[in-house]
Formats: sequence, structure tokens, C-alpha cells
Amino acid sequence: MSLDSALNKAATTIPECVAAGYVDVSSGMLLAIKTVDSHPREVIDLVAAATADIFNGPNVSMIEKMFKRARGLSDDGHHYFQEIVVNSDNLIHVFLRGKRNPEYVAVFVCRRTANLGMALTKARIAMPDLEAAAG
Repeated sequence: MSLDSALNKAATTIPECVAAGYVDVSSGMLLAIKTVDSHPREVIDLVAAATADIFNGPNVSMIEKMFKRARGLSDDGHHYFQEIVVNSDNLIHVFLRGKRNPEYVAVFVCRRTANLGMALTKARIAMPDLEAAAG
């Protein structure tokens, strides 16, 4: 299954999903996107860059290094932040880091009226297909 197909499938199973994307956070590049509305390319590109900042920004990287140092662990590239949920005025944004390739992050945007627990559960269920499609 192609990445676009896997993303479309995921978006249809996640409650009230209005957009889904797959981002390479090491480069800040959007690998695939599915939206119910059209958006300017600049906005879509900013979403990918913002996702990269959320997971790999300098402050986040510093926090992860500090946690590792405090726990006596080596800096082996493992990331502590695996899932992030952001509630905005009208939307729920779910970000999930891949397990097979932790530099890939899926982004799902749902209406605020969606059941958060169900959206998160369905997003987690979709991850293996997305990761397989991304290669």
C-alpha cells in the first residue's frame, strides 16, 4: 500500500479527522498529506516545520539530553517524546512518533468535538500501516 493510501485509510478511521500528514522530522519535510479542505502550500509547509520543531527542536533535544544525563544514560539517539496532543480552540492535533523509524511522525487533526481517547486509539492503530507504507 502506498503512503498516500495508508494515510487516507487512517484519516477515514480516526473520528472527525480533517487532516492527516506524515512528516520526516529530521528534515522537516512533509512526506504525505490528506486534508478535507484546500490550504495554501505555505501553511502546509509550516505544519511540517512546526512538527519537526516540536519533536526535534533545540529545547526539546536539550531536555532529552538532560534527562539522559540525570539518569546516567548514554546519548544513544533515543527520544523520550513519543506522542504529543495539542488542543487548540477548534481542533485536536495528535502527533505520533514512529517506532520503526523515530524520525517519522504522523499528524492527525480532528475537530474539537471528537472523542480524544478514540482519536488517539485509532491513530495508534493506524501507525503500523503508515510505517510499513513509508518503508
